[in-house]
Amino acid sequence: MFLMRRAFSYNGKRQMSKQIIDGVASYVEIPDGGKCLDVGCGSGALSIAVAKKNSNAQVIGIDRWGKEYASFSKNLCESNSAAEGVSNTSFQQGDACKLDFPDETFDAVTSNYVYHNIPSKDRQAILLETLRTLKKGGTFAIHDIMSKAKYGDMESFVNKLKDMGYEEVKLVDTTNGMFMSKWESTWMALTGSAILMGRK
Repeated sequence: MFLMRRAFSYNGKRQMSKQIIDGVASYVEIPDGGKCLDVGCGSGALSIAVAKKNSNAQVIGIDRWGKEYASFSKNLCESNSAAEGVSNTSFQQGDACKLDFPDETFDAVTSNYVYHNIPSKDRQAILLETLRTLKKGGTFAIHDIMSKAKYGDMESFVNKLKDMGYEEVKLVDTTNGMFMSKWESTWMALTGSAILMGRK
């Protein structure tokens, strides 16, 4: 745990968390005046990074902030956002399995290391619930541990999205030096980490 903390800490030499957050945010494109949903925002780090990159858009972060993650809260997200000088974010309670938004609400959706923590036999269904809220033409960048054990056959899921009319859909391995090395992903139990990205 000490080694994990040292690798992920923003104050450490490795700064893996910052590298991952900035890396995922770099794939999120929101048109001016548009809206983005960050599912499972935790402390607000990804929401804030996306908001900084897309200063003329609104980023909404949702999280259940349950007792398992008691150190995270809406207040923490808001204070982190203020500390970063970001004013185009908002945060609210939400459930990734049943999002409280109509179909085609957002111009972009994103998430980082969230869905694998949700007890589910069908995480692909959770992905579809997120994508339901995405407008036609909107983009998505969802980073998680998308191993077969946690998600099933993701290559088939990519093809399913393409059959549904999604475009530019791909699964990008982030353990090949992009965010971490294969060795780091193994000892940190992050094997299978990838970004699912594309356009609706």
